[in-house]
Amino acid sequence: MNKVLASLGSIVAVVAIAYLALVVLLFLFQRSLMYHPAAAVPTPADSGVGDMRVVDLHTEDGLTLKAWYAPPRAADGPVVVYFCGNAGHIGYRAFKVRRLLDAGFGALLVGYRGFGGNPGHPTEAGLYADGRAALRFLAGNGLAGDRIALYGESLGSGVAVRMAREQAGVAPVAAVVLETPYTSIADVAAWHYPFAPARWLVRDRFDALSAIGAIRAPLLVFHAKDDGIIPIDLARRLFAAATEPKEARWFDAGGHGGLFEAGAGDLVIDFIRRAATAGQTGRNPPLPR
Repeated sequence: MNKVLASLGSIVAVVAIAYLALVVLLFLFQRSLMYHPAAAVPTPADSGVGDMRVVDLHTEDGLTLKAWYAPPRAADGPVVVYFCGNAGHIGYRAFKVRRLLDAGFGALLVGYRGFGGNPGHPTEAGLYADGRAALRFLAGNGLAGDRIALYGESLGSGVAVRMAREQAGVAPVAAVVLETPYTSIADVAAWHYPFAPARWLVRDRFDALSAIGAIRAPLLVFHAKDDGIIPIDLARRLFAAATEPKEARWFDAGGHGGLFEAGAGDLVIDFIRRAATAGQTGRNPPLPR
């Protein structure tokens, strides 16, 4: 009996040590799990947006980042600031921005630190600094908040919400569009790693839920029910916490990266166009259809 208990005790000890080792590895390598930048340096022409030009964004911590910019077709048209997800580089989002440019909008594709040949390493604070650099660039080109729509894709939705909240006290933006958003990365981590105390291990939390109620801008959220990366329940919670005016579209299919093919492009263009028109005429929401 004593031998059996000793054997069980040894097994429990081994399992406990293995579990603790796994938790430690998750903590130490979490940013490698979270950020997947491509090192290749894309060009606008090769990505199908040759009418965009490469511009420099100067961050508050001394980095110079490459981004792509095209002004709106009309002198008073909106400019969409696009904050990407956690993988690849801005060239992978060019097909979406192409639709926005063809609709007459301007666009600024923000190149994050550490992505697409840019210097630095991505962190939550760093990506917020990159977002502020993008808004400073537009301000330097005479574009005020009511001419700007913030677009956040996946991880970038947290950046877009943070920038909208910061702008709300200065010059609220014309619109915020969130593709496959979340409440916080801590919640996403807890969903992916239910066997670990992931919620408490996350360094870069991107807490969009605490900021969404203060953005002071019309909001569009869209997400797919079959998204296996960020569960739609998190997007629904985020949307519920937002104040009016707000609109949502819950797609039956499209996964995490196929919503533009499912019709989200037309949805985004219509929403930004209505929000920009409402802002220019001084009308308050709900946005006219």
